[in-house]
Amino acid sequence: MKIAAQDAELDFYPDFIDRKLRQVLFDQLYASLAWQQDEIVVYGKSVAIPRLQAWYGDNQLAYQYSGLTMIAKPWTSTLLTLKQEIEQHTGYRFNSMLANLYRDGSDTVGWHSDDEPELGSEPVIASLSVGAEREFQLKRRYKDKHSKEKQINEKISINLTSGSLLVMAGSTQKYWQHCIPRTKKPKAARINLTFRYVCF
Repeated sequence: MKIAAQDAELDFYPDFIDRKLRQVLFDQLYASLAWQQDEIVVYGKSVAIPRLQAWYGDNQLAYQYSGLTMIAKPWTSTLLTLKQEIEQHTGYRFNSMLANLYRDGSDTVGWHSDDEPELGSEPVIASLSVGAEREFQLKRRYKDKHSKEKQINEKISINLTSGSLLVMAGSTQKYWQHCIPRTKKPKAARINLTFRYVCF
């Protein structure tokens, strides 16, 4: 299902993972991935990331953001199978994956774009979710592609249900930011696998 958005390519597949397999996959990922809570630099200060993360990929690929450098761990058989299924479904190729574990509703990721130079000029991010449903928000960075004037009014909200796949491609990262906001509603844990291609 395509989601209409100017200067963005968004495709959402709510039932990418079979309903019967979702909890099994969540439990397996929760138990087997090398989760850790890293620190990043924000306004010159080191702060703990409000979620757990794990980085996997080809040949010890490095990934850097906000002063943090991660070296990829080798693919597990489960991750490799998921990667291949997503590649076949989308037609895109991936060589790495950043996993996020949101332990409850207080775990979050703030407004950002996945626009690091090593992801190329038009990054493709394939985001697979299992576990608790969370709201995913996008907002335009600029009023239009010819202006640097900030745009704060245009927003999109998507409920990322368990088993869903969201693919962001084209100029999405250039003109849009996204986040997972905190919520006070009781929430169980959610795992999000973000497959990507690191160019160098």
